[in-house]
Amino acid sequence: MNKTLFEDLKYKVLRSGNPVFFYIGVNTLIFIVTALIGVGIFLSGNSTAGFNAFIREYVAFPVSLSKLPMRFYTILTYQFFHDGLFHLLFNMLWLYWLGQIFLDFLKPRQFHFVYLGGGVAGALFFMLAYHIFPVFQGSLAQANIIGSSAAVMAIVVATATLVPDFSIRMLFLGDVKLKYLAIAYVVLDVIGVASSNAGGSFAHLGGAFLGFIYIKALGKGSDWSNIFKRTPKAPKMKVNKNENYKRNASSKASTVAQAEVDAILDKISKSGYDKLSREEKETLFKASKH
Repeated sequence: MNKTLFEDLKYKVLRSGNPVFFYIGVNTLIFIVTALIGVGIFLSGNSTAGFNAFIREYVAFPVSLSKLPMRFYTILTYQFFHDGLFHLLFNMLWLYWLGQIFLDFLKPRQFHFVYLGGGVAGALFFMLAYHIFPVFQGSLAQANIIGSSAAVMAIVVATATLVPDFSIRMLFLGDVKLKYLAIAYVVLDVIGVASSNAGGSFAHLGGAFLGFIYIKALGKGSDWSNIFKRTPKAPKMKVNKNENYKRNASSKASTVAQAEVDAILDKISKSGYDKLSREEKETLFKASKH
């Protein structure tokens, strides 16, 4: 049973092709490993403060420009470490809820771009804000950020920008449209700039900005995620048996269906999900099941 569970998790995270499961799996695995190391340090009679400081020093993204040449990699690593269980839990829940909606309308490649790009944009917003505003001058030497919040915020805002009138049911609030949810989070982060977690708030805003402008650019026909697109290899010409006719017919039908789905997705990016006809919604729903 345990083997079956492990194989199921391994498939979902590494082989399913679903980036939501991949990022949840990677973030959770890293958190568990670092937490277990901390437990081992604690049981050995030593303080975990040194280990936590090590993570912050070598994994978190620093605002200090003097540290960046040696910590350049942290613009990616900071996105996969978390400062506590609840920090991880809330980020992964939002990533799961909104990420699934994102993938109902867009491609995994686009999800990867928005997630990673949102994290990068969040780090840059954080760094720029701390160097621009005088109030943060005293924190430049030691300030840093850690967590996937900026990347998750990019997914949330990108999804809300793509299908703003799509509703999700929330505890105590009932059905809430994504556009109102995204606006509420952005407003809270703007207010949070004056709090003790100002760096995190700036990072969230950077992720939100990336998610918003990506969808707007996509609506104008510019897909920035094409930088992740693989160049297809030339197919090998091999003909045998009479099955080729069936395969060609199936391939043509698949091509027509994909073209229809792509046309619907283009319509969503330009006009929104609510502008689809019932037939178009049914076509998109059926395609998402395959």
